[in-house]
Formats: sequence, structure tokens, C-alpha cells
Amino acid sequence: MIDGIIFDVDGTLWDTTEVVAKGWNKALAECGFEERVTADRLKGLFGLPMETIIEDILPNASDAERAKFKPLCYSYEEAAIEEESGRLYPEIGETLTELAKKYKLFIVSNCQAGYIELFTKKCGFEKLFADHLCPGDTGVHKAENIKLIMQRNNLKNCVYVGDTSMDFEACQKAGVPMVFAGYGFGKVENPAWKIAQPADLLNIQF
Repeated sequence: MIDGIIFDVDGTLWDTTEVVAKGWNKALAECGFEERVTADRLKGLFGLPMETIIEDILPNASDAERAKFKPLCYSYEEAAIEEESGRLYPEIGETLTELAKKYKLFIVSNCQAGYIELFTKKCGFEKLFADHLCPGDTGVHKAENIKLIMQRNNLKNCVYVGDTSMDFEACQKAGVPMVFAGYGFGKVENPAWKIAQPADLLNIQF
């Protein structure tokens, strides 16, 4: 019997790539960069640390130029999500509500501080999650944050639900089995479980 389920956000609970691309492109233009991003490109980058994503988008920029872009990127991303929101995957709300009756739910995502709170607020999910962590809160990445959330919530036997190979690598480092969200952004070889839609979580015998 597991004592908790930890979720990724982007590609697992919702998809904000169309909206985020608008915010990031506004920041890129304001900083004078010619580069632009698309939703499809972001789907291939989400899950990586933000510093790595920015380096990928701006390979020829200086550290100072990237440092100028980063806060604008965050600001315009959050403003765009506040205005338009993301696209929740089918039956996510109903699935989380049912799971919360049996398990404690958590979020660990490689995002900036405030993003998880924005997600739960926009979707009305604040009461469904017991705790959350991200690099913006702790300064460390996913594997370490999985361990931290387990430690501070006394979790001994939990699972992680994510959608990318980076999630899988973090789970291996943290010693936590992964449920692969096959409807998300990435591909994973040999996860402990695979789901084709969020509601499939309700049928897994953990």
C-alpha cells in the first residue's frame, strides 16, 4: 500500500505550452532577441531545469543576456497563464478528487517559485495537494525535491506520476517507482506503470 502520490505538472496535469509560448516570445522580443519558441518546441523542453531550457533557446546569448531574459520570461509566462490558463487533461479534476480520498497527493516540478501555486489556484485544486516543491523553492532539482518532500511528509512508499525521461531519471535517483503519463510530452522506457489517460490511475492496484 502506498502512502502518497507525487505529480509532475506540465504534460501530466495540464498543458500550458501554447500560452507559455506567447509569454516567452514577448520576453524574447522585449530583450531584443530574434529567437522565438513554439508550443511544440516547448513540449520537448519542459521537464528540464529552467537554466537548461533558456540555454537551449538562447545558445549564443551571454550569461548577462540570459539573466536579463529569465525574470521577464517568468513574469510574462505567469501573466499569460493568469489571463488564459492552461488546458487540463481530461478528467484530471475528478481523478485527483477520487485519489485524494485514499492517498495524500503532492507536486514536485522543475519550475520557478509560484508556478505550482498558480496552477492549483487557477484550477481550484489547492485543497487536493498536501505539499509541493520546485527548484525555485529549494535551489535543487527534481530528484532531490522528491526526496525532500518524502522526508518532510514522512513518506515511505510513494509513487511519482510524470511524462518525460527526465522524470524517470529523477525517480530512479530518488528510489521511487514511476507511473508514466503516456498522453504527455515525452517517452519513457520500462516505467513501473503506464497510463493512457489520467483516469487510468484509478485502476492501478498500487
